[in-house]
Amino acid sequence: MKYLIVGLGNIGAEYEHTRHNIGFDIADAFVKKHGGSFREDRLADVAEVKWKGRTFVVIKPTTYMNLSGKAVKYWMDKEKVPLENILVLVDDLALPLEVIRLRAGGSDAGQNGLKSIQELLGTNQYPRLRFGIGNNFPRGRQVEFVLGKWNNEEWAIVMAKLGKCVELIESFATVGLPRTMNIFNTLVYPY
Repeated sequence: MKYLIVGLGNIGAEYEHTRHNIGFDIADAFVKKHGGSFREDRLADVAEVKWKGRTFVVIKPTTYMNLSGKAVKYWMDKEKVPLENILVLVDDLALPLEVIRLRAGGSDAGQNGLKSIQELLGTNQYPRLRFGIGNNFPRGRQVEFVLGKWNNEEWAIVMAKLGKCVELIESFATVGLPRTMNIFNTLVYPY
């Protein structure tokens, strides 16, 4: 079985470990746990790891968030991964920081990376892990908040959630999407 795990984010040092780049951080945590490493490749940094008889192609698109669909479509086709075996890792402003949500498909909710993926795949029915980043920002400061770094209070929650996200990816590949959704959608911090 082959899976395509897609961490969404923006390339460049100024975006590292920002709220908007949590998809990259989840991908990094998964690959690190399984002893892999990323290499530069077409449209993405790519790692391949094997675990329990499954192959995970993990990508962090280098196209910037708004063009993430190009990388997803390319690697999906190249690796011949079926739509149901793709898992997109993305930040979600509408969810509280304490929440991780797994969905089989649905709206892009204004998230430009998801919009791009939907456009290029021609469907919004692909699995995604939404990592709540909260919305604790003054009116008119959304961009600064999303592109901002985690504060010390948030960081402990983020670190705990990263571990749970890695477990969620493993569960997605071993027990399937419906059972994983039942297990993980009820979890909130503290785990």
